[in-house]
Amino acid sequence: MPSHSLAPQTRAVIFDAYGTLFDVHSAVARHAARIGPEAARLSEIWRAKQLEYSWVLSLAGQYRPFWDLTVSALDYAFARCPGVDRSLSPLLLDAYRALDAYDDVTDVLDALRARGLKTGILSNGDPGMLADAVASAGLSDRLDEVLSVDEAGVFKTSPAAYDLVADALAMEPPAVAFVSSNRWDVAGATLFGFPSIWVNRLNLPDEYESFAPVAVIGSLRDLAPSAAP
Repeated sequence: MPSHSLAPQTRAVIFDAYGTLFDVHSAVARHAARIGPEAARLSEIWRAKQLEYSWVLSLAGQYRPFWDLTVSALDYAFARCPGVDRSLSPLLLDAYRALDAYDDVTDVLDALRARGLKTGILSNGDPGMLADAVASAGLSDRLDEVLSVDEAGVFKTSPAAYDLVADALAMEPPAVAFVSSNRWDVAGATLFGFPSIWVNRLNLPDEYESFAPVAVIGSLRDLAPSAAP
């Protein structure tokens, strides 16, 4: 996939957190040996159910902090994988609060900021989760804004969630590039009016062709080719 040059009017680059900056499967990966052969399946179910809960609540006009959904989703994943030792739950939840950042994150954030661009996060994660993740990854000084949908009381893809970015930065949507590895998130951001960029690390098929991003890239480094490899 080719690199992408940000539009001249871009003044800020806002990233999704989970799956885009932070590897959501790294929590299980750290303890894979103790989990056993169902480690990958457990992680996939955990992530899928976490997102499903957020969508169902939003459609129903309800809201619970994302951490609560993360805990409930892990309980469900254990139920689907009965051979996995449930006593590992505290270790996995602790690991989820300190997920590994992808190896291109710090270099790309530094490169974007060196160009005078604002950088930030808009995430379904609640403020406590995000504070822990950002601190553990050493990103605190590399982000101008860390925004949680908790303030809006509704998850992405609600327009009220994306509106937090425009309010916090005091910028119109065309000035903000929105970057996510989650195609549904890119669709929501595109509908809101952001020039959105899909980080398609796994070369997945497009699901929302009617809500196309301005670019599809294979790595965050494609945003800033000058970033150190």
